[in-house]
Amino acid sequence: MAFFCVNLLISKLNLMETPKNIGSYGGNYSEGGFWSVLGKVGKKVAKPALTLFYVLKEGSTPARIKTLIVGALGYLILPIDLIPDFIPVAGWTDDLAALAAAVKMVSDYITPEIERKVAETLRNL
Repeated sequence: MAFFCVNLLISKLNLMETPKNIGSYGGNYSEGGFWSVLGKVGKKVAKPALTLFYVLKEGSTPARIKTLIVGALGYLILPIDLIPDFIPVAGWTDDLAALAAAVKMVSDYITPEIERKVAETLRNL
């Protein structure tokens, strides 16, 4: 199921192409919206979301990667997406798949310092 969701989302969001293709989801991203949604999701969704958030905040992250991250986090914030978030359990599945795909694509930019920040933030949630 998760493999199907990841493949479906990659094709839907065109994540393997240029980041400009996810601009429509990037418009939903805001830092306030991110923290608001983060309080509603479980740790399985929060960990990749936080990883992307901290990679986004790094000054050395290229603009192309930041655009991809903003699109993925915008998709997380958007309440009505492939599987609406209000559907119990399944509602966050598509968001998790999109985040997991984005984390895989930006893995070269995930430093031990980012991993430490993610772990610390998860402990404090």
